[in-house]
Amino acid sequence: MRAFPKGFLWGTATSSHQVEGDNRNNQWALWEQQPGRIWQGQTAGRACDWWRNAEQDFDLMVRLHQNAHRLSIEWSRVEPEAGQFNPQALARYREMILGLRERGIEPMVTLHHFTEPLWFWRQGSWLHPQALSRFRRYVEQVVATLGDLVRLWCTINEPVVYAALGYLVGRFPPGEHNPWRGFRVLRQLVLAHATAYHTIHERIPEAQVGLAKSLFIFAPWRPQHPLDRLMARLVRYLYNQQVLDALKDGHLRPPLGWDAQPYPGLAGTLDFIGVNYYGRTMVTFSLHHPKTLFIHEFTHPEGETTDITAAGEPYSEVYPYGLYELVRWLWHRYHRPIYVTENGLPDADDDQRPRFIVRHLAALHRALQEGVDIRGYFHWTLVDNFEWADGWKLRFGLVALEPTTQERTPRPSAQVYARICRENGIGEDLWAQYGNDR
Repeated sequence: MRAFPKGFLWGTATSSHQVEGDNRNNQWALWEQQPGRIWQGQTAGRACDWWRNAEQDFDLMVRLHQNAHRLSIEWSRVEPEAGQFNPQALARYREMILGLRERGIEPMVTLHHFTEPLWFWRQGSWLHPQALSRFRRYVEQVVATLGDLVRLWCTINEPVVYAALGYLVGRFPPGEHNPWRGFRVLRQLVLAHATAYHTIHERIPEAQVGLAKSLFIFAPWRPQHPLDRLMARLVRYLYNQQVLDALKDGHLRPPLGWDAQPYPGLAGTLDFIGVNYYGRTMVTFSLHHPKTLFIHEFTHPEGETTDITAAGEPYSEVYPYGLYELVRWLWHRYHRPIYVTENGLPDADDDQRPRFIVRHLAALHRALQEGVDIRGYFHWTLVDNFEWADGWKLRFGLVALEPTTQERTPRPSAQVYARICRENGIGEDLWAQYGNDR
C-alpha cells in the first residue's frame, strides 16, 4: 500500500466559466461570439449547469469519496458593473461553499481563473492604471462574503498561460502577438496576486493563500547540444521560475522588471504553491522559429501522447516522473507546502486515465517519502467541461457529460480514483494493474 498522510486532500478542480453556464458578461463570452475563435464555433452555453444545480455534482463528489474541491468565483457575476456588486451572486457562491462544507468537502477558492467582467476588459483590463485597486475591491467583497467558510485561497490561476496565450500565441483574448504587452500583463498579474494575498490576510490572518502555477518539464532535445540546453534553461526560467522567484524575494527580474530594489509587499506572499502539471515538452534551438526567440517546442516522438496530439500541441506527452521532479525542485527552492491544483488529461475513451492517475500519484508518493510537503491533489476535472478555445472537443472528466442533455456517465477512471480517495493511498493491486510502464 502506497499510503498518503492523514488529512491529505483528495479532490477535483473546476473553473466558473467552464462549469457554471450562461456566463454572458465576461470577455470569454464575447470571444466565443467571434468566428474562428472556438473549435467548430462552439460556446460554453449551459456548460455543466452549476449556477443552477452545482449540488448534483457535489453529491457526486461524495459518492466518489472526495474530501476537497477547487472552484473559482466568476468576477463578472459578483461585480457586473464597475463598483456595483450583485448580492444574489454573492449569496449563491456562499450557498455553494456551504454545500461543499456540509458534505465534508474542503473548498479551495480561486479568485481569477482567466475571466473578467466586460467593463474591466473594455477599459484596458490589466493594463489600466487602476487595475490593481479594482481587483482589490472585488477581492474584498468575496472575502467578506466567504471568509468564514474558506481556509484555502488561490489568487490567480496560471498567470503565465493567461499572458502567453492572450498576448503571444493569440489563442486567448485579446488574440494579440505582442510579447512586450504580454510581459506587462504578467507583471500586473504578479502584483495582483500580492494585492489579493494581503487583502485576504488583513481579514483572515490564519488563511492559507497561494496561486496555481502551470509547470512543465522542458527537456533539451539534444542534451549534449549547448544551444538546446540553453533554450531549455531559458524556457524553464520564463515559464516555470520567474513568477515564483518574484513572490519569494520580491524582485521583478527581466523581463518582468528592471529595478534593482525589491518591489514593496511582494516578497513572501506564498503560503503554499499550487502546481498545475500536464506533462513534458522537448526544446531545441531552431533558426526557423525567430518569432519565439529561436525556441522550438514539440512532443517527444516516442512519448505517450493524449487526445491533444492531433491538434499539434507540444504539451501532450504523458510524463509522470516529471511531477516528482517538479515538486522536489519546488520544495528545495521555495520551501513552501505544495498542492497539486490540476493534473489530468483529455481521454474520451478513458483508456489512459486510470494509468495516468495511478502513476502520477505514485510519483507524488515517492516525493512524500523523501520529505516533500505535499498536502493535496485536485484532479482536472470532475465532469467534462468547456475547454476554452477547444470547446467541447477535449474530454478531461472522470465523468462523461453530454452537454445538451446534461446526462452524466462515470468513466472507469472515476472508480479508480474513488478507491484511492477512500483508502488514502494506492493499493498494491491497483499498482500491479496500472502502475507498470506500458
